[in-house]
Amino acid sequence: MAEIPPVCDFGWRAKEFNLPSVDGKKYTLEEVSGANGLLIMFICNHCPYVLAILDRIVRDASDLKKLGVGIAAISSNDVISYPEDSFDNMKKLAANHNFTFPYMYDETQEVAKLYDAVCTPDFFGFNKDHELQYRGRLDASRKEAGPVDLKRDLFEAMKGVAQTGKGPSDQIASMGCSIKWKVN
Repeated sequence: MAEIPPVCDFGWRAKEFNLPSVDGKKYTLEEVSGANGLLIMFICNHCPYVLAILDRIVRDASDLKKLGVGIAAISSNDVISYPEDSFDNMKKLAANHNFTFPYMYDETQEVAKLYDAVCTPDFFGFNKDHELQYRGRLDASRKEAGPVDLKRDLFEAMKGVAQTGKGPSDQIASMGCSIKWKVN
């Protein structure tokens, strides 16, 4: 079932984390932050919404890094119920798609809960002061990638955040698969 996150809560502060990445390192919020902002993406390996735009995520991450925006991706799914989202499979996905950003594993799901992440993909765009400025979609793609000339909503919003510290007032929510929560 498709999930849609809430609208942007402007000024909400990014939460601290210290998570293992597929590159063998652990990263904190400060370590992934850029001089002009930060994009945290909750993604996973199996979601058709993520897979449809994965190449665009990599493209936009590369372009945003050039603007001083730090990039990080987090997978928080329950790997017992969804083994395709395992850490080993995360490593393969990152290598196959040439990720240039940390792809971290939130095994306890605490970071996803701190961020109130609800779906994959769920994008959180922060300014350099770690204040939320964007919580919208990458572009108008859904389960299938849209045309190559689609407006780059995420990139344009984060470009503005990098330049002015402010996100756009009009944002269209991302849509994706629900985060696969562990059953206690």
